Amino acid sequence: MSLYLREITKSFGTFKVLDRVSMDVRDGGLVALLGPSGSGKTTLLRIIAGLEFPDAGTIEEDGHDITDTHARQRGVGFVFQHYALFRHMSVFENIAFGLRVRKTPQAEVTARVEELLRLVRLEGLGGRKPAQLSGGQRQRVALARALAVRPKMLLLDEPFGALDAKVRVELRQWLRRLHEEIGMTSVFVTHDQEEAFELADEVVVMNRGAIEQTGSPAEVFDRPATPFVMDFLGAVNVFHGRVENGRAYWHGIPIDYPDYPHAQAREARVYLRPHELEIAAPTTSPSIRSLAASVLRVTRSGAITRVACRPHGSDTELHVDVPTQSAGGLPLAPGAHVAITPRRARVFLPGPEYSI
Repeated sequence: MSLYLREITKSFGTFKVLDRVSMDVRDGGLVALLGPSGSGKTTLLRIIAGLEFPDAGTIEEDGHDITDTHARQRGVGFVFQHYALFRHMSVFENIAFGLRVRKTPQAEVTARVEELLRLVRLEGLGGRKPAQLSGGQRQRVALARALAVRPKMLLLDEPFGALDAKVRVELRQWLRRLHEEIGMTSVFVTHDQEEAFELADEVVVMNRGAIEQTGSPAEVFDRPATPFVMDFLGAVNVFHGRVENGRAYWHGIPIDYPDYPHAQAREARVYLRPHELEIAAPTTSPSIRSLAASVLRVTRSGAITRVACRPHGSDTELHVDVPTQSAGGLPLAPGAHVAITPRRARVFLPGPEYSI
């Protein structure tokens, strides 16, 4: 099942939740709608499901217009964040619910539910009630229930949001393997970039009712299209600078920027991720591409040691991530002088998306 959304617009009262959103969901793909709260991602998912209808725009499924088609006719399975299981029903009957509504013969119901219990690794638990299961097990029951009626597309709204961190990691790894096994077209909503990058084939980054960027996890992370995407995808240092003659300047340090070859200087913003900065002891012959700074504090976080510095002559902080196994050989005591060199920087010129 392939889906094509064109110019989807939706408002609730005077608030525009979606503003001319267009995207494609390819057959067999696993797509993440990623963005902060209020970005419109859940509303877009509900419109795909047929639980909400757009004020403008069209939705096509394999060439057929389904914009006004109700959820019951769309053939989608929907998994909610908080499971939405029937507490008074057994696991077996929760999974069988959609089949019962369709008056499926009992023998077929039994075979299908047992098949799904094996698929979601809950064999032998069909007689239990939801309250007797862990959170991860309940979410797998909700997934099996959505799959029971053989939907053409699976939609998941923050499917792991109610689970603790360890269970979230285990369940998303399991869901990725399950997707590869059954190959169903799937779309899920999340605000967790790690979750999106680990699970999805394609990531759609949303902000304020619009799509900022679409691409593979590697494309979105390595080549962010806008300042918002750069800032949203993990920790980042942001500084004001300037561009001229094919270079950007950050604290006087030149950074190649061929997108602006002009002689007239312009304001720019320079983005540096903490793990893309190198920190070392200062030398007697400092490089023009290194920044002199003083260490403010050092915090160890497992395999990463985070170093907060202050560039000399500045009142701003600069954060550098260093592998903990390498940190012991560096002068990282508070007050120590260091030299910081950017391995990679992203530069953005002012535009409509400049303010974050």
